Amino acid sequence: MEQNTLLQIAKDFGSPVYVYDTEKIQSQYKRLTSAFGKVKQLKLNYAVKALSNISILRLFNQLGSGLDTVSIQEVQLGLNAGFKPEDIIFTPNGVSLEEIEKAASLGVQINIDNLSILEQFGTKHPNIPVCIRINPHVMAGGNTNISVGHIDSKFGISIHQIPLLLRIVENTNMTINGIHMHTGSDILDIDVFLYASQILFETAKNFDNLEFIDFGSGFKVPYKAGDIETNIEELGEKLSKRFNDFCKDYGKELTLAFEPGKFLVSEAGYFLTRVNVVKQTTSTVFAQVDSGFNHLIRPMLYGSQHEIINISNPKGRERFYSVVGYICETDTFANNRRINEIKEDDILAFKNAGAYCYSMASNYNSRYRPAEVMWYKGEAHLIRKRETFEDILHNQVEVAL
Repeated sequence: MEQNTLLQIAKDFGSPVYVYDTEKIQSQYKRLTSAFGKVKQLKLNYAVKALSNISILRLFNQLGSGLDTVSIQEVQLGLNAGFKPEDIIFTPNGVSLEEIEKAASLGVQINIDNLSILEQFGTKHPNIPVCIRINPHVMAGGNTNISVGHIDSKFGISIHQIPLLLRIVENTNMTINGIHMHTGSDILDIDVFLYASQILFETAKNFDNLEFIDFGSGFKVPYKAGDIETNIEELGEKLSKRFNDFCKDYGKELTLAFEPGKFLVSEAGYFLTRVNVVKQTTSTVFAQVDSGFNHLIRPMLYGSQHEIINISNPKGRERFYSVVGYICETDTFANNRRINEIKEDDILAFKNAGAYCYSMASNYNSRYRPAEVMWYKGEAHLIRKRETFEDILHNQVEVAL
């Protein structure tokens, strides 16, 4: 998006504010479908947890996407956004049997990732087909915070438990219609991903009634200049061939499914903040903004780097700044980062703010969560109001003392 457009949005809607460029979302969606164009049946299930605003979900519905959900609330959001139940897959972790049964009653595809729940669900509901989430014990991304396919992960059923899994399926007479894996975020080595996919293919041979194989996602996007990213085109070429060969051997055309989140929305997002004060200490120049980890926690939680630009002074002389927030904790967005000269009231734009940013926001320090704006067909549309003090009090119950 043009910097002048972002400045105008900050002026019209205030700050802090999240902005989402729908053209970038659409181009990323098209890029992924094109990369796997040689597969006869492809299904992209957008990962709702990345960015769950209902207007964004409706955009994905228009694009023909399905949804990957991890809570009953996300299932309900998807249905409210107009998705058909059969276009939603429910992949929770550590939830109760009751929540899974509630999702099943809504008609969505169930994906189960532990043997205990699989046996309980299969015993009570043998006629409801389920997908099984496998842990291939493959490390992706090199960070255990975002890699969920390694041996110590809480996610999925270990490949070493396949014999017990098969016994449960046989004893309950349940139908397994899908096999799933998700190795985690920031996949850099395509060969590692292909190795994990081969494990999934081998596992799939144990089941006769499959309709789809879900390879998860975790495709890396660039966060800074010169950053590496997943080569989607190369992955599409190599995995498509393997998938088509498997379907031929299996004797049936299956659907190849993915559940991209960050890949589709990360680069479409901008987080706009206003500089409250520029503060110089003996060694550091701080740019203190009207936000904190209550709005954008990824740099503090994951150590992620978001490029920060001064859209109020894009041609100014570059200086070193530490960009920090207004929370009474250490909420450092960037340390000693080269940014065009900053003065008070300037607007700073954080790039790659579309995924896992607003969706992880909170009211810490009793601060309001920000507004959200969608840039659609050349116009800015408010898709979430900025919170007010009434919102802070809304669910609180006063007790007479």
